[in-house]
Amino acid sequence: MDFSFTDEQLLLRDTAARFIAREYGFDTRRAILGGAGGERGAREAGLWRTLAELGLLALRVPEEDGGVGGGAVDTLLVMSAFGKGLFAEPYLASAVLATEAIVRLGSPAQRRRWLRPMAAGTLIAAFAHDERGTRGDALALSTRATRVGAGYLLEGRKTAVEHGARADLLLVSACTDGGGAALFALGRETPGLRLAAYPTVDGGGAADVFLEQVYLPASARLGEGEGESEGESEGESEGEGRGEGDAAEALLAVLDTGLAAVCGEAVGVLERSLEATVEYTRTRTQFGAPIATFQVLQHRIADMRIHLEQARSMAYLAAARAGAGTAAERARAMSAAKVVVGEACCFVGEQAVQLHGGMGMTEELDIAHCFRCLFAIEKRFGSTQDHLARFARLLAA
Repeated sequence: MDFSFTDEQLLLRDTAARFIAREYGFDTRRAILGGAGGERGAREAGLWRTLAELGLLALRVPEEDGGVGGGAVDTLLVMSAFGKGLFAEPYLASAVLATEAIVRLGSPAQRRRWLRPMAAGTLIAAFAHDERGTRGDALALSTRATRVGAGYLLEGRKTAVEHGARADLLLVSACTDGGGAALFALGRETPGLRLAAYPTVDGGGAADVFLEQVYLPASARLGEGEGESEGESEGESEGEGRGEGDAAEALLAVLDTGLAAVCGEAVGVLERSLEATVEYTRTRTQFGAPIATFQVLQHRIADMRIHLEQARSMAYLAAARAGAGTAAERARAMSAAKVVVGEACCFVGEQAVQLHGGMGMTEELDIAHCFRCLFAIEKRFGSTQDHLARFARLLAA
């Protein structure tokens, strides 16, 4: 398998890295996360505008919709740069997950309505899918979408929606009357929609989404075009024609796209953790010598590098398989990648903090921020144990 990058991909990677170096240094990150109210919002809005100007928000938007038309490898390179910068903005939520969902499921009218504003930075979207009890089965949805007249009535709860409180548009998955899955678009001011926001360990923020008698026109369902609010033609019963369960495969593909992207993000955080640890051991002295000269610590750092390189290889595999092969083949590759990446996150994060000593848990050093980001990544899209069990089930099937 060829892991070399094209000139365009290298330029994309360098663009993302320069953005982080120029606009999102460690001091800037701490100031944003420690800010409040309008000041923090203004800083975040400025970063988002810059991302739009650089074309990074349009990365996964198809060319026919006014975007760049990038794929999983392009996303990996950008996410790796953002991971190394500990970027805490909703890039994964909006520019990757939500964009991919609209591209895969949206009608031409819906794509025109949402993709261009998202690429321009004037609209932030979030993918609201996770629920309590869905960790072992991504499609075991309890949120219900009941057909009522010319629309749908949504009832349920979504948990830990990343950057849900910042989103202008929520893409909510639900189980339909026919037993299949569908995706619906809700504005944040939709009657019956309630958000409970809270901070997350990595500084990004999340929200639980409560849907209480939320009525939506049929056009809110992705795949319905503007003016198609009736949804079914005369003589069609529900579940015929476009089908009630036709979103299931696309939802799984969106989740796999996000998993591949977060593996790329992990590589960036792992690189920063290793570099910071190597630098610290070269400057920290004990018994009159830098601790980097101690053989036992050299062995631990070598083990950290091995885990990093294994994670990098599996992140490349995840990116290569994200849009290829059957659903079962893709699922096996994604779970295998997440297991190796998750193990690397745990090992490298723990070793980095231990080698820094007590300083490793202070806000003044970036290694504490790296540790929290690695902790969050290991849990995102399913933990190491979740994917190890999933991989075993897929092999046995």
